Amino acid sequence: MALPLKYNVRNVLVRWRTTLFTVLGIGAVVLVFLGLRALARGIESTNANTGDPRNLLVVRKGSQAESGSLVTRDQFRTLRDLPGIARNEQGEPVVSAEIVMIVSAPRRDGNGEANTLIRGITPRGMELRPQVTLVEGRWFRPGQREVVVSTRMARRFAGFELGGTIKAGPERLKVVGQFDGQGSAFDSEAWMDADEARAVFDREQYSSVLLRPADPLTVSNLIARIDSDKRLALRAESEVGYYSKQTMTATPINYLAGILGTAMSVGAVFAAMNTMYASVGARTREIGTLRVLGYSRRSIVLCFLIEGALLALLGGLLGCLSAWLIQVGLTTFNVTFGTLDFQSFAETVFQFRVTPDLMLLGLLFSLFIGLAGSLLPALRAARLPVISALKSL
Repeated sequence: MALPLKYNVRNVLVRWRTTLFTVLGIGAVVLVFLGLRALARGIESTNANTGDPRNLLVVRKGSQAESGSLVTRDQFRTLRDLPGIARNEQGEPVVSAEIVMIVSAPRRDGNGEANTLIRGITPRGMELRPQVTLVEGRWFRPGQREVVVSTRMARRFAGFELGGTIKAGPERLKVVGQFDGQGSAFDSEAWMDADEARAVFDREQYSSVLLRPADPLTVSNLIARIDSDKRLALRAESEVGYYSKQTMTATPINYLAGILGTAMSVGAVFAAMNTMYASVGARTREIGTLRVLGYSRRSIVLCFLIEGALLALLGGLLGCLSAWLIQVGLTTFNVTFGTLDFQSFAETVFQFRVTPDLMLLGLLFSLFIGLAGSLLPALRAARLPVISALKSL
């Protein structure tokens, strides 16, 4: 015979002071755990939201990222003339040779400097990225030492505001516009003309080539042709697939979330255990009475496990709600975070993202804490001698 659920709910409400402290403690643990996971998820979401499924990105064989790739001008011309490349309304092949470079820029809050990414693109590069939209000013003009930056970068770095200047070696680049990358990796970049970027940074080669096949049927043939051409020594892959794999930056944050989550969960388990042991001590006579009334030891164990799980889930709900409110506040005030991208060694800008699956993970995490902290006190309650329990004061 099992105890009714309302009995567990009543015990939780009657001991509201103990319940409150336990719920707050577990809620804090879940909040920290979710907070770190949400930062990592923000980085992953930024990369997953980047690229067009119709595009192919071409880099040198053996390179893992654009920053470590070199594509010569001859290779670019060969790629541009390959059959199967889409053409725009003017009849020009939709291909963009691009160069990725890094400059150091001062933070707007005065807290030192950080590496920022400047991407040199051709006019076709903007056609290939329809998700990027100009929101202020105008696009750069080739040969004028002009640059267009993302709005998020403009909020983080001095000189990135409209009309500001960015130092690139001995040159000064004027900011003439700002764009919105729709939460993609392009929000961490500034754009300028590709050939002008090669001149400014004294580079002979490009970093990559972005192109669009004429139709979905030619994609696999085009990839195979580029990969098999020994003269090119290049490889091609989906632009979306390339950016989806660029998630190495999130790995340390995920590790930190795991380490802190484990350490804090141990403390939370002992806190829950202490709470349940205190509950057993205060309810010794009550437990003896339940045994006399015919409730089995298994029912007593299940009763305390349910109470521990209920306390933990309340704490988990509090932690999830707190994390969600933090996300709402950060989104409302356009607060973003930045971290070092281990592929490009430039700062990546991302948002705090609490997703439904993370909230479910937080609830399961809190449930584990509650059950683990309640098991030993529940077994102790079930093993209390009936006569001794009834005689306790």
